[in-house]
Amino acid sequence: MTTSAAVPPRSDGAITGDGGVTDRLVDANQTYASEFTDPGMDARPVLQVAVVACMDARLDLHAALGLELGDCHTIRNAGGVVTDDVIRSLTISQRALGTRSVVLIHHTGCGMESLTEEFRHDLEMEVGQRPPWAVEAFRDVDQDVRQSMQRVRTSPFLLHTDDVRGFVFDVRTGLLREIDPADGGAAKPA
Repeated sequence: MTTSAAVPPRSDGAITGDGGVTDRLVDANQTYASEFTDPGMDARPVLQVAVVACMDARLDLHAALGLELGDCHTIRNAGGVVTDDVIRSLTISQRALGTRSVVLIHHTGCGMESLTEEFRHDLEMEVGQRPPWAVEAFRDVDQDVRQSMQRVRTSPFLLHTDDVRGFVFDVRTGLLREIDPADGGAAKPA
């Protein structure tokens, strides 16, 4: 293991690493920062929308939704499920930063469809401590979108629960499919 104290500084005083992926990201940031101009915007999303989505690396949300920097708040986690922490972020987004709409995006081929709560048990056996969080795995992506919409719509902490829509992003076609919150089977195209 290499700590930052063991990594030699560059001539400009910055710490250098061993050429791993984090160093690649830091180098990319240096290039980005050299051309960066402060856009002069604040933290309030221009479109007053918060998007909750899966952390899957195949989802380029800004490109898929035609969003620009400053348009939305983006909240991502494994599965894109609405957890207590997502409600916390949405509450801050709405009450402190003016968002009014919530868009939920799950996707096809999600890894959460192959996990179970047994994952927590296995972790407990391995590390000797039970994780304080639920895995939030699911078998039916459409039903999990419905459950996530319901969690948002019934949260007492959220001010705006009338414009909550849920979708499944197809990782093969790039298309969104809207999920009807009241329908247990059919979905309408986005």
